[in-house]
Amino acid sequence: MARDRKFTDEELFHATKLLLLQHGYEGFTFSILADHLEVSRGTLYKYYVNKEELITDYMLFEMNLFLGDLRGIHAIDGFEAKFDFLISLIFQNATIHQIIEIVQHVPRNVNDKVRDNREKLDELHMDMYHNLQEFILIGRKEQKLKDDLPDGLLLGIIFQSIAIPNHFGVPHKEWVKSIKEILGHGMFKRS
Repeated sequence: MARDRKFTDEELFHATKLLLLQHGYEGFTFSILADHLEVSRGTLYKYYVNKEELITDYMLFEMNLFLGDLRGIHAIDGFEAKFDFLISLIFQNATIHQIIEIVQHVPRNVNDKVRDNREKLDELHMDMYHNLQEFILIGRKEQKLKDDLPDGLLLGIIFQSIAIPNHFGVPHKEWVKSIKEILGHGMFKRS
């Protein structure tokens, strides 16, 4: 039988992330998490009433880390250097896109804590958008981006590039470099 033991928030959130990616929202349970952490389910219930509270707390942790890193974009000069930074950051946090999608399945009205956490997540998404909006404005100011392309489309394509499957096993470094090239210069040869 599993025993009660202590674990850090980082250990708990790391296990939560791993199991959410493996099982999705519907398949994620405290039983699976407890087995993974080698604790009793009761130990988890000492910290969280339900999986929704845990998942939204984990996502707040993850988004705050990502936003902390993203804010580093402001210290970088020049749009192209900012673009390189953003692409590298996205690929360093490759699973965040999947986690955000999973969290969308968490009902908002489970309880007050989950509702509050979902509202905080919405605020963090807006914070992320504002940081990225500034990135787009600099690209336009430096005349690196076409004026007729909508901001949301540009940001969507940049962020969705992480979801492109690498079916042919292109080495990661080459894969990221190629995505940067396509995003920055297109796929057509220049005449």
